[in-house]
This record gives sequence, structure tokens and C-alpha cells, in this order.
Amino acid sequence: MVAGALLSLRDTFLVGLLTVASIVIAYGGTIPGLSPGTRVVIYSAAICASALGLVICRIRLNREARVSRLTIARERLTLLRVASRHVGSTLDVRRTAREVTEVAVPGFADLVTVDLFDSVLRGDEPGGPDGVARRLRRVAHRSATGAGPREGPRDRGEGARPQREDRSARGETAAPTDAADPAEATAPDARARILDDAEVAAWLEANPACAAPRTRGNGRSGIAVPLRARGTTLGIAMFVRHLRADPFDADDLLLAEEIGAQAAVCVDNARRYTHEHRASLTLQQSLLPRRLPEVAAVEVATRYLPADSTAGVGGDWFDVIQLSGARVALVVGDVVGHGLYASATMGRLRSAVRTLADIDLAPDELLTHLDDVVIRLRSETEGNDPEQTGEGTAESPAGAVGATCLYAVYDPASRVCTMARAGHPAPALVRPDGRAEFVDAPAGQPLGLGGLPFEAHEVLLPEGSYLALYTNGLIAREHDMERGQATLRQALSRPAPSADAVCETVLGAMLDDGQTDDIALLVARTRALDAAHVATWNIPDDPTAVAHARELADRQLTVWGLPDAAFTTELVVSELVTNAIRHADGPIQLRLIREPSALICEVSDNSSTSPHLRRARALDESGRGLFIVAHLTARWGTRHGREGKTIWAELSPTPSPDALLAAG
Repeated sequence: MVAGALLSLRDTFLVGLLTVASIVIAYGGTIPGLSPGTRVVIYSAAICASALGLVICRIRLNREARVSRLTIARERLTLLRVASRHVGSTLDVRRTAREVTEVAVPGFADLVTVDLFDSVLRGDEPGGPDGVARRLRRVAHRSATGAGPREGPRDRGEGARPQREDRSARGETAAPTDAADPAEATAPDARARILDDAEVAAWLEANPACAAPRTRGNGRSGIAVPLRARGTTLGIAMFVRHLRADPFDADDLLLAEEIGAQAAVCVDNARRYTHEHRASLTLQQSLLPRRLPEVAAVEVATRYLPADSTAGVGGDWFDVIQLSGARVALVVGDVVGHGLYASATMGRLRSAVRTLADIDLAPDELLTHLDDVVIRLRSETEGNDPEQTGEGTAESPAGAVGATCLYAVYDPASRVCTMARAGHPAPALVRPDGRAEFVDAPAGQPLGLGGLPFEAHEVLLPEGSYLALYTNGLIAREHDMERGQATLRQALSRPAPSADAVCETVLGAMLDDGQTDDIALLVARTRALDAAHVATWNIPDDPTAVAHARELADRQLTVWGLPDAAFTTELVVSELVTNAIRHADGPIQLRLIREPSALICEVSDNSSTSPHLRRARALDESGRGLFIVAHLTARWGTRHGREGKTIWAELSPTPSPDALLAAG
């Protein structure tokens, strides 16, 4: 009895047999003098003791079986709990697939693979149009033996371009078998099922990268689980046992189905996020300038790096705007939040900046108007329901409109850069001797707050200086802006032959893994207009001075070697100077600027009245001057300064015959 309670079943049985044998030998062979009654009692006691031991063994066996079942059930619940916590920790499709294999191996299976359709990896809906073949790709593989997939892609279907895979995939694609056949996987009634040794062997033969040999004579068992979410199949997960003796049973099938259901929901969430991220990135890239204008004032290089997919696309932007008088505007901005809403807001603000730049506002005035634009955008979105518009997210809630911006204007004639900041990081300046510093321009408040004015700051830039404008994603490392600025200063201090080389040097020094915010970087290398390419004259406020102004312009064009442009230039100078004499009261200044591809004529006066282009009637005595200027020039406009205005016109060195005929 004691043996039955303390020993194993086999040991208890042996002890019982030995007990009976001992009694028989002892009392039957060596003590013949015992009476028959005594022998019956002894034999009966021995048999009862053995029977009782067997009963105890049976009870113990049942208890151990029950404990074993409870242990297995507990292990399955633990595995399911771990899967619910671990699978779907990120919004990355491939990472989610790898998490499924990490959870299941080795606790549940010896080999696990996850195959997803190409469209799922791209973020698209897995269901394709009829007649279009789809392709399953191996995105996750894990084995208890450590064997991994070999390199060398194998196509599954036609018409799909190869995708770049991570190290867990190595380009391996699923091969056609009954267990992972797309037709079966996409069937409306597709369910998980247990595969016997023959079916597993067929699957392994079609997937040579998956090594699962038999061990110790054990048969191989598998479970194929279609990953379905919202009524659509995303792919297939395969669970294989080949190292352990116990094959998969019905309870294991239920557990695999539950793990597959959780994984499918997480994969679908990641797919939908990937789709939104791609849409945001596409929108952002379409709103950024595809090709920067060629300007004589600066040599420009730009970089835009979107954040990791888990962070979402932000609202960073940059721009280079050609202004009048050979000047150029450099712009960098950052909209609050991430996602489609931030990208759309960025596009609206960039368009607003270009519109305001066209009327040649000073940097501080431009930011003031842009601040009003942001306030209006906020008032427009405050009443929207995020659930109805789809614009509200945790990172970019509807109504949360805000931005920072840096707007700088560089004049190559004076080599002066005028800038204003709206809560944006200060630009970095690298002088020709290699010294890097940050421009101490007033920071200003972010756009959208209103109330306080912005301040302009002027800095003289020697020819060959580098001006670096960037968003805070470049220097924000663990919220340590000072450390980021110090690293940026060191990177900019390294010699570089061009603006593009500066961008590469900066990004190489500043970037690390896990980029959590977008980065916009604009580097401009300044050029200066030679004094010989700028001619300035003061013209008296007298109608007779118009002829003298034409003579001055004609002589200067001869010096520059542009005699063919003399006729057109004289007409433009005559009309602009005459207009200034008629409508202004005070000194008039005429300036000609020669650029490699353009000739610029400017007439400045102290009047703030802007001229307007109109079509004169047949009997009108005036109103034709600007009409002629508009036809003879590539573009023209007016910019206002602190004292008066400047009317400017940009001419091609050799005007087209059509322009001359139209003006005539």
C-alpha cells in the first residue's frame, strides 16, 4: 500500500509480485508445518495487498492523467495569453508574422512558417480582380533546430514583381501544395486542418528550405491555418511537429486556430496602417517640389526622409522660390502631427507660402500672414467630427492645426540674408573658413497662436557660405536638442565640395536606427553677383530724363555684350521710368542686373501705389505701358519696401519675334 502511494506504477506492480512470491516461498516452501487454514489466510492477505496496491496504482494513474491534462491545458492557456500580448506589438506586417513564429516555437510546434500575399505586404486589399494571379511570400520562418530558409526566390504565381524581403524571408516564397494552396486558402469556407505525415512530407518536399526530418521514429504532424480577417484570407500559417512524439490533436487545432485568428487581426491592422502610411507618403511626396528651380543666387541640395512606418509620415516640407531682383527664398516648415491630415495641411501651407512670396512680402510680414492662414485652418476644422471625417487620429486630431516655419530671403547683390522664424530651429551657417554656427535669429512663436509679431533678422553671408535649414527631426535625439545641435555643428564643420556633399555628410553623422520623425534638410551655398553685373542710376523726376535713361541702358548692354537686347530693354525702361515719373514724387532709381539666363530691369520710387495691367481702349491716351511690358518680358511684378515700391521686369537676353510682334 505504501508502495502504491509512493512509487510509480511499474515499481508498485513489481513490489506486489515480489511480495506474493516471497509469501509463497516463505510460507509454502520453508514452513510446511502450517495448517491449511493459515496458508489460506496468508495467501488471501497477500492477494488482497497486491489488489489494493493495484487499485491505488489505478487511482494514481488516473490522477496523473488528470494532472497531465490540466498541465497541458494550462500550457495552452499560457501560450494563448503570451500570443495575445506578444503578437501585434507593432504595426509592421513582417514583424507581426515573425512574432507568431516566436510564440509558437518551441512551445507549440517545432517548425512554423507564415506566408502572406504580396498585396498584403504592400498594404493593399488581399482580394484581387479575377484573372490576376496572386503570390504568397514567405515572410517568417522559425525552427527549433535553428535551420532557416535558404536564399533563392521561388515564384508563387505570375504577374507580381519581387519585393525586397527582410532576413527572415531571404526571398523564399511558398510553393504549391495542398496545405498552402491559394485556391483552398481563399475559399470562403477555408478552415484550419490537421495534416498527417504524408501531407507534411509533401509540403516539405515543395518547401526544401524547411528542414523537418523524422526523429526517433516519430511521425510528423502539421496544422495549416488560413489567416483570415474581415472575411478575407491574408495568408497561411503552417505549424509542424517532427521532434516530439505526440502529434497534433483536436485541442491543438483549436489552439492553432485561435493563434491564427489573433495573428490575422494584427496582420490586417498592420496592413491597413501600411496602406495609410503609403498614402500619406505618396501625398507628401506629391506636394514636395520634384525639381528645384535653377537660380543664380545659390547652389541648393535637399533631402527628405520620412519617419519609420510605426511613427507615420509627418508634415515636413522645404521649398526654393525664385524672387525678383535675382533673389531667392529658402523655406523649411513642419506641421504638427503625422498622417494624411498633416500631409494635407503641409500642402496647403506650402501653397500659401508660395502665394505670399509671389507678392514679395518681407519674411516677418509673410509669417504674419501665414499665421493667419493657420488660425483660419484651425477654425475650419474645430467643428469637424473626427469619426466622420476620418481626419482625427491620436497623433493628428481634427482641429489640432499648428506648424513651425523658417523663411529666409537671400540677395546675391548685397549678400544679405533676411530671415524670420516661427518657432522653428535656428538655421546653421558655415562660413568659407569652415566655422559653423547657428544664426541667432529671434525664435518667434509657432504658427497658429496669433497675437505676437514676428521679427526679421539680417545676416551678411560671404560668398561660398553654406546655410543649412532643417526640421527638428534632424536634431531631436531622445529630446536632447542641444546634443543634436552640437553633433550637427561638428558635421557641418567638415570640409565639403558642394551642397549635396554637405547633405550626405550631415545625414551620415546624424541618422541612427529608429527614426521617429520626418527629416527635411535644405543646404544652400551662396553665390554673389559681381559688381560688374549690376548697374544702378538715379534718374531725376523729370519727363526729359526718360531719354537719358534709355541711353544709359543702351550703353550698359553694349558693355555686357548684349546689343541684340537693346531695343526691347529700351522699351521696358522707357515705360517703367515714365510710369514712375507720372505717379511718384521724388527720386527714381533704375537698376539693371545681368544673370546668366536673364536680364532684370528694376525701377524704384517712393510711391506705394501699385500699377495694374489693363487693356486700353482704342481712344484711351494711357494704359498701354504695362501691356507692352507684359508682352516683352518673361515675367514682371511689384514689390513693396519700407520706402516706396519697385517695379521689376525679367527679360530674356534675346526676345522672341512673337513677343515683339505682340507688343507692336
